[in-house]
Amino acid sequence: MSPGSPHLSEPSVGLPTQLWLGRGSVPRVNAMQRQIDVQKAANEQARQVNARLTSEVHDLKEGLDMVEEKARSELGMVKPNEVYVQFTPR
Repeated sequence: MSPGSPHLSEPSVGLPTQLWLGRGSVPRVNAMQRQIDVQKAANEQARQVNARLTSEVHDLKEGLDMVEEKARSELGMVKPNEVYVQFTPR
């Protein structure tokens, strides 16, 4: 063979090296897949926490509206700068 001609063994030597040591190597891909799995689990846990908190906020808002309505009707609650007027039926 001439010095400038490619050898058939060169590509086969580089391929295993790329698979085990390169940017897309098997160990690196496996490590990144584990990181993805961990992040997916953390995301799911965060979704569950967010759903619970959203539900709590909704319950608190509804609960406060109901408490305010009862305080206004039964106890005569008045907010600052409001004038309380009560009508009595004849």
